[in-house]
Amino acid sequence: MKRRSLSGNCGVGVFVIALVTVLVAFATPSWLVSDYRITGAKLDRLGLWTHCFRSLPDVNDDYQRRFFVGCRWVYDPFTTGYDEIRGFLIPPFMVATQFFYTLCAIGVILAMVLVLLYFLCAGPDQKFFVKLIKAISFITLAASICGSIGVIVFACFGNKDKWMPEHANNWFGWSFILACIGVVACAVASSLFFTEAHVQARKRRQLKESQTQFQMDSESKA
Repeated sequence: MKRRSLSGNCGVGVFVIALVTVLVAFATPSWLVSDYRITGAKLDRLGLWTHCFRSLPDVNDDYQRRFFVGCRWVYDPFTTGYDEIRGFLIPPFMVATQFFYTLCAIGVILAMVLVLLYFLCAGPDQKFFVKLIKAISFITLAASICGSIGVIVFACFGNKDKWMPEHANNWFGWSFILACIGVVACAVASSLFFTEAHVQARKRRQLKESQTQFQMDSESKA
């Protein structure tokens, strides 16, 4: 029996794309970016965990005496006043986006371990081979669903009025585009691995049937 079919090889290739795009999108701060042509923009760019501002006034300061400049981790405990605007920086929809896309990232990391096992170690002669492929399929499917929820929530609310300043001059950045590509790639990889599991299970049945037929023929000749 062949170690992998075409669907398995394609599944590994697409999964590599999913792994890279999901993890890069998860870690980079360009989900929402300001128009670079606007010199006086208050927002520079933001991601799931990092916000970069050119000059963001403290929303709790009525006299506009405090401004936040530069890039900071969203849970930065050292910048004075930053923790006080955390409710503004991370509204409920952003928490939902972080939660579901984190599940997606965890899913692709878990799947990566299984894909390495499938690609480097496991073979059709091992009993758990089909179960391993099915596990990869279900994990990547779950990652795709969680990631899809995250990007849909962010797409619906991330550039709405009354959150980031000058929303009309902001657009979704390359990190968000990679996030969308990643969840689609997870879904495609899942379908390819499901196909591979079906192909390997069918080959295993055919091999058992051929062996049984060979034994029966040998016994009849004897």
